[in-house]
Amino acid sequence: MFERFSSGYYLGRLYVEPYDGAEAAIQRTDHERLNEHVYTTGRGVERIDHPLVMKLDSTHFPVVADDGVPAGTLALPRQTVDSAALPDDRPVLLADANRAEELLRYAGYDINSVSTRQDLSA
Repeated sequence: MFERFSSGYYLGRLYVEPYDGAEAAIQRTDHERLNEHVYTTGRGVERIDHPLVMKLDSTHFPVVADDGVPAGTLALPRQTVDSAALPDDRPVLLADANRAEELLRYAGYDINSVSTRQDLSA
């Protein structure tokens, strides 16, 4: 689904649609699979429930798991996107572990407790 794009990101394609949730979300199985693939290192006990960090256009979003989102879909809160341009099949960047941690800390997430916050700017 995602391939290495640069030193800080993976590139993939997802169907992107607006929805009424408060946080960006993808299907739980997709979320766990991407989290294992990108964020786990194989050293010690690691959580796979940390938010992913995806970038669409110039905006970063912390992305949580949601069983109500179809597989292969990135659901974005309506208030954060131009709903006129969506739904659409779009290229999406996925931050690697180091970049994601940096962005989540910048947005006010406590990485150890995985508390939720607002979207990340640019």
